Amino acid sequence: MLIDTFGRRAVDLRVSLTDRCNLRCTYCMPEQGLAWLPKPSLLSDAEIVRLVGIAVGELGVREVRFTGGEPLLRPGLVGIVEACAGLVPRPELSLTTNGVGLARTASALRGAGLDRVNVSLDTVDPETFRVLTRRDRVGEVFEGLAAADAAGLRPVKVNAVLMRGVNDGQAADLLGWCLERGYELRFIEQMPLDAQHGWDRTGMVTAEEILARLGERFTLVPEPDERRGAAPAERWLVQGWTGADGGPARVGVIASVTRPFCRACDRTRLTADGQVRNCLFSTEETDLRGALRGGADDAAVAELWRAAMWGKKAGGGIDNPEFTQPDRPMSAIGG
Repeated sequence: MLIDTFGRRAVDLRVSLTDRCNLRCTYCMPEQGLAWLPKPSLLSDAEIVRLVGIAVGELGVREVRFTGGEPLLRPGLVGIVEACAGLVPRPELSLTTNGVGLARTASALRGAGLDRVNVSLDTVDPETFRVLTRRDRVGEVFEGLAAADAAGLRPVKVNAVLMRGVNDGQAADLLGWCLERGYELRFIEQMPLDAQHGWDRTGMVTAEEILARLGERFTLVPEPDERRGAAPAERWLVQGWTGADGGPARVGVIASVTRPFCRACDRTRLTADGQVRNCLFSTEETDLRGALRGGADDAAVAELWRAAMWGKKAGGGIDNPEFTQPDRPMSAIGG
């Protein structure tokens, strides 16, 4: 098991497959991009599958989500998914993507064993999308969402970040768009993980503000707390709407900054270059790539992973005035 000194057990593994991305979202990276990780430093496909196998077979991980950067840019993605789907016990497999290119790959990913997708989409207005991402590709994202739904990668979830003065007035429009298509929308408070270190708490659109915006058009009823478990999103039922599963439609808000959910956190993270992070906001990492390439057997790698998680702090410290933003941005850490 992966357990820490506070009794939390990590059963959800986030695996970053690349730090590269084909969008340039303003809250993530600068317009000209970043210096990408050199290819030799990235885990190979076989190394990724081996580490996921150790996590599932020896450490009790039950869910694996592939992230980036943009994971669809990983050439061996379908093969990685297929190999991980063949592990025993079989983990639940999901993917977080910006949706660009998903229309071409959704069917193959489903065939390989992927269970569902989360697609990042902050607006359905083409001009706002261009401003936020510095790219004119929203149509490709729409096509990717539709293809994922058609391929059976359900529930199709949409993740959105609101930026003050840019798209914060479009929250209800985005929810209405998702409800009409049977997608489950989740808003995420902007976190201090941008490469520019330009995040400002005072400029962040809070969960309370998001709910107030939605409440101007929709009637929301809080879902009972016991349904949440270790999930980061607080969810509300949207009265008058039916979800894709025939039950009530839902919308979620992940209040990572104003209402941290650290006490119930069940995640462990693996970066594209093979570093274990026990917290999204951690300033420390444990090198598993070096152990693999140095000839360590599975038992030794598992022990390194256990030690990394045992030292996990009570919280990310984001609500502490002395909080220090990690040097590595979201694109390198994996969402």
